[in-house]
Amino acid sequence: MNAEFHLSRRERQIMDALHHRGSATAAEIQAALPDPPSYSAVRALLRILEEKGHLKHRREGARYVYMPRASQASARRSALKRVVSTFFQGSVTQAMAALLETADTRLPDSELHQLRQLIDQARKEGR
Repeated sequence: MNAEFHLSRRERQIMDALHHRGSATAAEIQAALPDPPSYSAVRALLRILEEKGHLKHRREGARYVYMPRASQASARRSALKRVVSTFFQGSVTQAMAALLETADTRLPDSELHQLRQLIDQARKEGR
């Protein structure tokens, strides 16, 4: 997988914290992480994420405030496309089947209805 898109567990935690907050300083991110690494480690990870194109920052006085470059919804879609491509040979059907065949998957009627509506909409749009 391309290193530009791969996120380590800790990088994913940082991105989740930023998506949750919208923007944050390194100290705020450090405080939001489980079993937080050192401040300098957080700063190093933020620099790496910025180099990979996931973050941007602005300067506020002596502090840098970080924010995600893409919305969480966009990041989710991108990650899901990579998973489907990597593990299901690009087949949405195989990916959905794997999710639905999982023993602990229990979909309430409302979610099944929503899935039917999404499938019908995709069909109407020729997707």
